[in-house]
Amino acid sequence: MTVRVLVADDQEMVRTALRLVIDRREGLMVVGEAGDGEQAVARAAELRPDVVLMDIRMPGTTGVEATRRITGCWPGPGPAPRVLVLTTFDLDEYVHAALRAGAAGFLLKNSPPDRLAEAVRAVAAGEAVLAPDVTRRLIDTVTALPAGLLPGPPPAARTDRTELSRLLTARELEVLVLVGRGLSNARIAAALGLSEATVKSRVNRILTRLGLENRVQAALLVHGDGQAPLVVRDGEPW
Repeated sequence: MTVRVLVADDQEMVRTALRLVIDRREGLMVVGEAGDGEQAVARAAELRPDVVLMDIRMPGTTGVEATRRITGCWPGPGPAPRVLVLTTFDLDEYVHAALRAGAAGFLLKNSPPDRLAEAVRAVAAGEAVLAPDVTRRLIDTVTALPAGLLPGPPPAARTDRTELSRLLTARELEVLVLVGRGLSNARIAAALGLSEATVKSRVNRILTRLGLENRVQAALLVHGDGQAPLVVRDGEPW
């Protein structure tokens, strides 16, 4: 099945480069472009792509607002497109806002072409994609907030952490830690010698068992959510 992509960016050169990268990959196809957030919403409703590759900063209607309207006010029929947000290091506040708006993933604009293609496929398949560097900075920012401002508490994750060894198998703990490092299912599969289908199943089971809503909450748990990290081995979260 071909993944149909809408590219939304206010710079024509960027849109052209993204189209070249995507159209050259098997199973991916750009079906349209948008130069701002308002156009992105309209073109998404018109073309009904599987994935919207969304620039976060655009004139007028921002990528954050466009994401909110696409994911939260989709007219149907059928599911709303998944939104993969493009970001840069100095725009973390937009990353937080896009997450709340319903974005399925975040990718750095300077990501290698293969990484971009992999992220588009993963988002289309229902995964949440977080670039490792974005994940780390997101965690650093969120865990620095005062306790009263921390994002919604996943109840199971805020219980005694010794319960994790009871709730999860050793292999599931390994998967959880790699999720916390921002790895996609494909990369976790390669690292652990598993199939992508197996990893996806285990990630879903982990989120369910720990009462987590998404991979960002899992990453916060791994990195301590402002407390001690989940497991430390050789000085690093394991």
